[in-house]
Amino acid sequence: MDSSFNPPAGLRNTHVQTLISSTPLRSWPLWWRTRKLQQTAEDVVLQCSDGIRLHGLYNANSNPVRGLAILLHGWEGDAQSSYQLSTAHTLHHAGFDVFRLHLRDHGPSHHLNPELYNSTRLQEVIDAVIAIQKRYPHEQCFLAGHSLGGNFALRVAAKATEHDVRLDRVVAVCPVLDPWRTINALEQGNPIYHRYFVHRWKRSLRIKLDHFPELGYADSLLEMQTLADMNDYFVPNHTPYPDSRSYYQAYALTGDTLAKLQIPSQLILSLDDPMIPCDDLQQVARPDALTIETTTYGGHCGFLMNWKLESWIDQRLLQLFRPV
Repeated sequence: MDSSFNPPAGLRNTHVQTLISSTPLRSWPLWWRTRKLQQTAEDVVLQCSDGIRLHGLYNANSNPVRGLAILLHGWEGDAQSSYQLSTAHTLHHAGFDVFRLHLRDHGPSHHLNPELYNSTRLQEVIDAVIAIQKRYPHEQCFLAGHSLGGNFALRVAAKATEHDVRLDRVVAVCPVLDPWRTINALEQGNPIYHRYFVHRWKRSLRIKLDHFPELGYADSLLEMQTLADMNDYFVPNHTPYPDSRSYYQAYALTGDTLAKLQIPSQLILSLDDPMIPCDDLQQVARPDALTIETTTYGGHCGFLMNWKLESWIDQRLLQLFRPV
């Protein structure tokens, strides 16, 4: 289905939508507006299987009427990213309890587990969702993710029945569909995005090394200049996969990954996303439970609908997060 999202002419450029969301022009006012949400958030460490621990932030509502919303950030983002704060604030104000879950080695969680993050670590995210639901039981529970968080959200939904995870609806915003093509888009497209992710990933890896120096990749890290360099080193040395291509395939949403999906799910993607090639949608299975919504504009996780830099995604989630 095609969405009616239609920002003002000056906000239609894909790079404006993608980049302005993270600039001080938006992040500073948003930080101020959400200061109470941040101050009252409960720090939570979740116990998952095999001794794994994941971190998150929980905001209870004084009068919750619409259930629990679990939010997943993108790769090298965190619970304090602008889109996470904006969505959490909107949902909380509307009557949801909100849990912002950190993926391994994101936010302040590098010290919790000795092994490095990788995008195929789905079981620990499923375990975390189950732990959240047990700790904070609600009649209604919803899951949403941006970018790689959206990829995780749909994979959790696809495995939900198998693991007895009850979710009323799942929404994925600009999810990574084919990681191989996304990496190529980052390396061959606007260099700003590529430099950003190389910088953020290297920073994260240095923090991890501070806690676990025995991982021993400090010298190798200095030599890496591209995402391909980094994956070509870390995949065979720190994952069960022999090479980058097989690793990317292991967490792709293309092919039959979503074929058995039973949880009502919404995949929202902008056709001008500079990181997620929209023609990858043709390779995604279309079970009855999945609705695909596309917009002409929006960039990557931007979706700014006016010059107040308000998020259309936040309003869309309010529409979608209701009993099915």
